[in-house]
Amino acid sequence: MTRPSRTGDASAIALSAAQASPLNLGRAADAMGAAGSHDALRRLNAAIGELKALAIEPLLSRAVAALEAEDHQAGARLAIQVLEQDERNGFAWYLLAIARERAGDFVSSITCYESALALLPNQADVANDLGRLAFRMGMKAEAEKLFRHFLAAKPNHPEGANNLACAVRDQDRADEAIEILRPAIEANPSAAMPWNTLGTIVTEQGDLAAAHTFFDEALRLQPQFPKAQYNRANVRLSLGDADGALVDCDIALAATVARDERQMMRLSRATILMELGHTAEGWEDYEARLDPQFADSTQFQAPGSSWSPETDLAGRSLLVFGEQGLGDEVMFANLIPDVIDALGPRGRLILAVEARLVPLFQRSFPRAEVGAHATYAVDGRTVRVAPFLSEDAPPELWAPLGSLLRRFRPSVEAFPAQAGYLTPTSERVAHWREVLDQAPAGLRVGLLWKSGLMNGARRRYFSAFEAWREVLAVPGVSFINLQYGDCAEELEQARKEMGVDIWTPPGIDLKQDLDDIAALTCALDLVIGFPNATVNLAGACGANAWVASAPGAWPRLGSDHYPWYPQMQVFKAPALGEWGPMLADMASALRRPGGPRLRRQIEP
Repeated sequence: MTRPSRTGDASAIALSAAQASPLNLGRAADAMGAAGSHDALRRLNAAIGELKALAIEPLLSRAVAALEAEDHQAGARLAIQVLEQDERNGFAWYLLAIARERAGDFVSSITCYESALALLPNQADVANDLGRLAFRMGMKAEAEKLFRHFLAAKPNHPEGANNLACAVRDQDRADEAIEILRPAIEANPSAAMPWNTLGTIVTEQGDLAAAHTFFDEALRLQPQFPKAQYNRANVRLSLGDADGALVDCDIALAATVARDERQMMRLSRATILMELGHTAEGWEDYEARLDPQFADSTQFQAPGSSWSPETDLAGRSLLVFGEQGLGDEVMFANLIPDVIDALGPRGRLILAVEARLVPLFQRSFPRAEVGAHATYAVDGRTVRVAPFLSEDAPPELWAPLGSLLRRFRPSVEAFPAQAGYLTPTSERVAHWREVLDQAPAGLRVGLLWKSGLMNGARRRYFSAFEAWREVLAVPGVSFINLQYGDCAEELEQARKEMGVDIWTPPGIDLKQDLDDIAALTCALDLVIGFPNATVNLAGACGANAWVASAPGAWPRLGSDHYPWYPQMQVFKAPALGEWGPMLADMASALRRPGGPRLRRQIEP
């Protein structure tokens, strides 16, 4: 079969399909309709009915019936039989696209949707379905164009407006997304879907009380609405109601059939369980991140067998992949000393970590072989490999680093009491102590206030820089800039509006030089900030550190501290977005006589 060529809105999608989005715990569930919804298939069947003079009409009708019965394999087989007779049959391409998407073959599905749209330009449902899949694959601009195509054909259609609002919201145009939803809600007062999306928008804006109200309204209009129930669970967790969040999440899971959506919900359920202190059960649900049906999953490729918790490691060879973000790679490394002990003197540990971490990990774990992992986009999926492996000595077993938590960190009590498991060089610690003598006099406090990724969904977990004003006003403190990324605007704001010069250490790239950053954190008297990669590095190296923590922050594992870093002091916000009381407490702690406990972790 030859796929018809076309140009236009969707043509870039197949070329971009390999761009996978990063894993986002607790992400919103967008209600955007399903591939081949009941109404869409009913309309399609009516259109197919006009082809009764053709021999292929019965095959197409049977394909529709198979998809209605959730038999995507039969639907695909029948659609292919039609295409073998007529490769330019748009209906068959559309049905094959639906079947491929339901099977999880997203890249093939995209090409089939594009073919269908080229052959059925007046079938707006095709544009809507292709837009949904583009959205799912992280191609928000392309999705926006397709949803506008659909909405132009069906003005004020609640699903069309809803889907367009989702695409616009995810391009950081929240106000525009709300204005798209407003007329659709007015024209369709009984439609629950736009209320759910409105809730996701104001959640990202940090207005959790309004979000809770909007999800309540969606559930009032449609009591059996799993995605709204799930979204309300995430809001309740951020408001400090973990028990209520678990109830909502379990109800949503029980009513959800689609496997990818179930894995997304299981992943959020893991964070709720951890906040409740059910650590072992939480790690089991955390495995949902690896399910190949989950759109955000990373697939690991390595020789040998996949490790499982009951596997005896003594004397074996094990490849461990760092995973998730840089901060998680550092945090999860807390368990590596225990893995080395389990392997024993005859065992062999291979660590595949982010390239910038290789020198630090090799020094910290001299018994391990350490190399850089590589990540590729393959057919719309993220695939991680260890290219440095020797073909002559492949590992017997492999595991993502986070999966080992099930065995080695099933409870808070299973974490070691001693601080620090990563080892910066003593020479560089001594170097940075000398360099810091050039900074203004006072207690030397490293400061971080944001993450490298500050999109709409993530921004709500960090305060505005202005909120740090009371902390920065504490006398006798010399604030040292540790913030990676572009922070010139905030440094200028501190100087002009707050009268504080935040000193930037010379001769270091605060994003790339992780080994040197680790040494710098240990040369400081204190590191304070929200939990980003550098704060995790400071904690893992045993540096004195304070962390600004949001409610529902799963790394606390239901405790009042960070078990990963026993020396780290936690300052907890009463609710997401209510940063003032937390930062006031931090300022008070800095003002106490003697300030924080001072200690030199590594002597030159």
